[in-house]
Amino acid sequence: MTTKGTKGVKKAKNEVVYQAPAKINLSLRVLSKREDGYHDVDILMARLDLADELSFHNSRSTALVCDTPGIPTDESNLVMKAARKFEEAYGRSTRQKITLTKNIPHGAGLGGGSADAAITLKACNEILGTNYTEEEMHAMAATLGSDVNFFLNPVISRCTGRGEIVAPVPELAGWTSPIVLLKPQFGVSTPSAYRLLHGANRIKGVTYNPQMVDDIKLVNELERAVFTKFPVLGFTKMWMLGQPGVRAALMSGSGSTLFALTETIEQAQALAEAARAEIDPTLWSYCGYVNPQGN
Repeated sequence: MTTKGTKGVKKAKNEVVYQAPAKINLSLRVLSKREDGYHDVDILMARLDLADELSFHNSRSTALVCDTPGIPTDESNLVMKAARKFEEAYGRSTRQKITLTKNIPHGAGLGGGSADAAITLKACNEILGTNYTEEEMHAMAATLGSDVNFFLNPVISRCTGRGEIVAPVPELAGWTSPIVLLKPQFGVSTPSAYRLLHGANRIKGVTYNPQMVDDIKLVNELERAVFTKFPVLGFTKMWMLGQPGVRAALMSGSGSTLFALTETIEQAQALAEAARAEIDPTLWSYCGYVNPQGN
């Protein structure tokens, strides 16, 4: 299956453009803590039709350009880390100027940085014709972050280990749903969410129970920890569950994005408008599809 972000599109001479899709966690279970400091997890991950755009141009050296405020373009950015990791294997510079257009918000639990890193690896492999195998690409991705491997082939997958062991779920390949994303102005640090995990209190009136949609069990075991620190997220989730057409509502990853699966795209759009009117006029929102078909 060819999915958004797996092939570049030539738009001009010496320019190839890739889409790096966002993800949501349809389920996230936290297992035991590992000796390396991470936790073993069991995650059901799916892509969205929301995506960053990365343009690759032949250049004299490897460089990153991004005009989004707050996004670093130095070696701390996962795009540059991915390019350097590829150069280690390649044995020379990629000689690519990478222009990143951010559409996925930072600190949102939507995997934007991980997607950008994975697409950088794929783009370098295709543009430079190095033909690294799937196993070699996954080995590079695993050193960059827990979610990066998923984005090398972003079909609905079960991700285990610390998230880097990816197994597609064929029976869900054709499943899709309208979705609305809501994100407040603040983000949530993934390490801080895990630090808060043990000993976090339940918030009265907020449910954390699994929700069923089309035989998919939706649950996020980080919600209790994150909602303890940011109660507004728990209250917003419960408000979403009471809106027309909402089949399930959940936090994605470590937040701060909440999402709702709806029956129709029109219901998703109405929910986003109502949330800004009733909860917070500064909310960022996105309406689209989870696991979009035909891309």
